[in-house]
Amino acid sequence: MTSLLTFLTVVGALLRDRLRALRAQPERGSLSVEQVIITVALIGIAVALVAVIANAVTSRSSQIQ
Repeated sequence: MTSLLTFLTVVGALLRDRLRALRAQPERGSLSVEQVIITVALIGIAVALVAVIANAVTSRSSQIQ
């Protein structure tokens, strides 16, 4: 029982230290609005490109037959 209590105390202390370190850097890992907009635009371009390629392949395959 003592070893379990010691283990839980150490884990609690480590979690408190980790939480304190994360609160000290509130901007760490956050995305800016510009990054989100650029990412959405690139995904949109990629989806449009896949649609164009799929359409071209479909039309060319119908010409082959």
